[in-house]
Amino acid sequence: MKRLKHTRIILFICLLLLRALPLSAAEFSDDWIAVVRDTPYADSQGVASNLTTIRSWVLFSESYCANPQRHILFDHRGRFLGYIENAATPADTISLLNNTRESMHAENRVSFWSPGAIAEAGFPLALACDQPFFDLDESIARVIGSREEYLLWGTWDNITVGSEDEQVSLISLIRTVYQQRRQQNRFTFSDRVIPGLLGKVIIESGAVPEALSSQNARGIMQLSPEVLEDCEIPDAFRLHRIAQVDCALRLMEQNHRNLQPPFNQLFAHLPETKRERLYNLLLSQAYQIGIGRVTELLNGEILGQAASYFSANHARFSAEDILVGIIFHNLGRRDIGLRTLYYVTDIRLAQNALCDTTVMQEDPWCIL
Repeated sequence: MKRLKHTRIILFICLLLLRALPLSAAEFSDDWIAVVRDTPYADSQGVASNLTTIRSWVLFSESYCANPQRHILFDHRGRFLGYIENAATPADTISLLNNTRESMHAENRVSFWSPGAIAEAGFPLALACDQPFFDLDESIARVIGSREEYLLWGTWDNITVGSEDEQVSLISLIRTVYQQRRQQNRFTFSDRVIPGLLGKVIIESGAVPEALSSQNARGIMQLSPEVLEDCEIPDAFRLHRIAQVDCALRLMEQNHRNLQPPFNQLFAHLPETKRERLYNLLLSQAYQIGIGRVTELLNGEILGQAASYFSANHARFSAEDILVGIIFHNLGRRDIGLRTLYYVTDIRLAQNALCDTTVMQEDPWCIL
């Protein structure tokens, strides 16, 4: 469901959680999947917080990314190591990054280094500060309807939102659809999952109605043709924003019903607050990679090994660490892509930024 414009970010962040090889090991490692497999589960402690910091610098153009013409470098735990000023060309920037990586290794700041290339990650890890195709502020403006052109109205399947004379924001649309369908007893999931849906709108499409991914996911909720077909949405209405939200909520309910049994079997003993938080994170993850793969991550013979470890040792990890650890230790299996590493983190950052706006600070969905 992610847009093609995130590809370079994905490729540069792909090794974010890789554990550095011991000093006695070879200085170069091209087999990063082998490094993933050799990384102890315990190394996931605290990594989610580090990942959040790095991603926030990029998404919000803050700290070392206040100057967009930079790359930041960080280690296997997501800890910031330094930055470079971009060179005149992408190729020269890659060369400068590789020289910096080699220097960091020579200074014993990292245990090994690996050269990167255009569209290939290296180590220490590098992330471009410049995000020319993503504007968080503009995306939030579309959601809250801060400009007249972002207001809307319409009708879909007996749901009417606003009117031609009194148009409303996208957040009002989402609220109307959700409340009406809940009154019809269509949902059994908690209200607490809805704030994550707001973050999905921002990260998935920037709230652009005509958004289309390279995988043919469409609309503000970036729904696949198969999901739109399941929701019985005619071709002419597949970009309709009310229909998109209605279908996305239906998908979340289906995922919720399928996620509950394996989740409870593995994590029912967690403290209530952590249990609910982890559940909501996994439900968000299912929106991206599908409920089938998330279920396998919990109870699969191979894929479920990480989850079993975190279940038995949950006291050492936050809910976010557990989610990141489960995904990280299964990279390369069952088509679990590298982009999955930061998907839920970006949703949380977008959700928090939305809730920090004056319009949303006191909104019930932001104080759940």
